[in-house]
Amino acid sequence: MGVGQCLLFGLTVVIRRKFSASRFWEDCVKHNCTVIQYIGEICRYLLAQTVRSSEAHHRVRVAIGNGLRPTVWEEFVKRFRIRRVGEFYGATECNCSLLNIDGQVGACGFNSRILPSFYPIRLVRMQEVSGELLRDSQGLCIPCLPGELGMLVGRITDTDPLRRFDGYVDEESTNKKIAHNVFKMGDSAYVSGDMLVMDEYGYIYFRDRSGDTFRWRGENVSTTEVEGVLSRLLGHTAVAVYGAAVPGVEGKAGMAAIAHTGGQFDLDAFFIAVQKALPPYARPVFLRLMPSVDTTGTFKIQKTRLQKEGYEPQDESEKMYFLNSRAGCYEAVTEELYKSIMEGTACL
Repeated sequence: MGVGQCLLFGLTVVIRRKFSASRFWEDCVKHNCTVIQYIGEICRYLLAQTVRSSEAHHRVRVAIGNGLRPTVWEEFVKRFRIRRVGEFYGATECNCSLLNIDGQVGACGFNSRILPSFYPIRLVRMQEVSGELLRDSQGLCIPCLPGELGMLVGRITDTDPLRRFDGYVDEESTNKKIAHNVFKMGDSAYVSGDMLVMDEYGYIYFRDRSGDTFRWRGENVSTTEVEGVLSRLLGHTAVAVYGAAVPGVEGKAGMAAIAHTGGQFDLDAFFIAVQKALPPYARPVFLRLMPSVDTTGTFKIQKTRLQKEGYEPQDESEKMYFLNSRAGCYEAVTEELYKSIMEGTACL
């Protein structure tokens, strides 16, 4: 998306050996950069930095990338004076990429509601936690209405390089990504595994990975949305949200891993802010304060290890807290409290 476009159109590209939030705008000024490419977490890192004079002297007019959270978007554009944002959605193997080129805050793409078949993608109804596609009486997938959460799918056309799905090395993994009888009987479509929503104008907004959303207190919780809210409350700190199973309790309790290095973490102030910002079912039941949150090489948050470890107390460099709903506060998870949670005697 970045280097490739520059090679195709004869543009100059500047690549730093390692990303530096503190030197980012200085580099932009030094090399007279006019366009930057981002991953959402990079924007959050930049906002977390103290104000520098270089922010006001760069020539960047366009930022293009993916994963810019709505809770970060407007502040990022305003603080760094970015005139245009090109937020996109896509993956190396997918055939249903999207692009928002007119700055609609939070949207990752657009598809015409007047001519929906012009670009053969669709949001279809699904079971939000399992990701299973729902069918009508004819056996076809059910299109979503505006404002209705759905799975993004793209029609597969083997004769069109843009609509084709070549799959993976593993045949089983390939088959899991293909659904049949989606738009019409006998067809095939690539299943993105991502849940999005379209508004009445055709703008499309990313909500969550189907495997990340969990159910608690009879409601579906979007981890991406809760992460965005908590990160903003904590001054753009890295936060990973996921569901944690509790013995004897239906659904999964929300858990937030928060990057916290030193200093006092004001649990009472945090809880008050969370009460104002999130409905009861979306408030994290467990908190895990740790030196850093696991990320990929492209700064995307990883949750696999965190989900496996759950809320059992870890090493001394971390702190685990439990929301005591009866007392209305977070309290440290001791071995005794952990035992009572596992035995089902703690008040959730």
